[in-house]
Amino acid sequence: MRIVIYPTYEALSAKVAACVMQLMPAYDLPLLCPASGDTPAGLYRAMANTYQQTQYANWNFVGLDEWVGLNGNDEGSCRYSVNRDLFQPLGIPGNHICFFDGRSTDLQEECRRTEQFISEKNGIDVAILGVGMNGHIAMNEPGTAKDNRTQVVALHPVTKKVGQKYFTRPQALDKGITLGMGTLLESRHIILMASGKHKAVIVQKMLEQPPTNELPASLLLQHPSVTVFLDADAAACLSDRDLYEEDADNRG
Repeated sequence: MRIVIYPTYEALSAKVAACVMQLMPAYDLPLLCPASGDTPAGLYRAMANTYQQTQYANWNFVGLDEWVGLNGNDEGSCRYSVNRDLFQPLGIPGNHICFFDGRSTDLQEECRRTEQFISEKNGIDVAILGVGMNGHIAMNEPGTAKDNRTQVVALHPVTKKVGQKYFTRPQALDKGITLGMGTLLESRHIILMASGKHKAVIVQKMLEQPPTNELPASLLLQHPSVTVFLDADAAACLSDRDLYEEDADNRG
């Protein structure tokens, strides 16, 4: 495990973009699993602004999660967010993307289809993940099993509350469909991002308390190739910053 702290969100985003662009070309038909939401948005902007579209020509993408009852046509959905921030700016064709349809009448088929896509692409090469306010990963809520596969889940009250920020009006958020912890832990490389003061307490718990499925993000730290990227605000509650790696290029 490697943990790196950057002074600003912009520096964090640029460095994660560089890391992704270094890792992915090592594979013939690379498969990226991108998270939606505020934390990785700067990373996606950096990828779109810094690198040429031709560099993504053979990449494939698998969605991380989606609200049940929503899909890419719904503003506020996970697919809508990733379309806007990543797929459209990079010009990714639809046949290179597998993403959950939360409006499907057969959600178990959505789970099967997604696991099959991952298998056909020889597994996820890089997973870009963020940690939730309750320590969840994707929609794997506290108490999830470490070996769970892609599944439909009941959402934690914290997830329901925080999720409202993506919508312009109150939205019923009761269930989600998500890659499971077992699926994610099979990724070749895991990038875990956190930014902002509001994430400082959960980041401290994740890094400084024993791993537990009550804080799913902590289970990722046992992965053989995981890097935790933090900005200074997200690292604010760490008890001993000397234990962690400061970004040498931006050190004051």
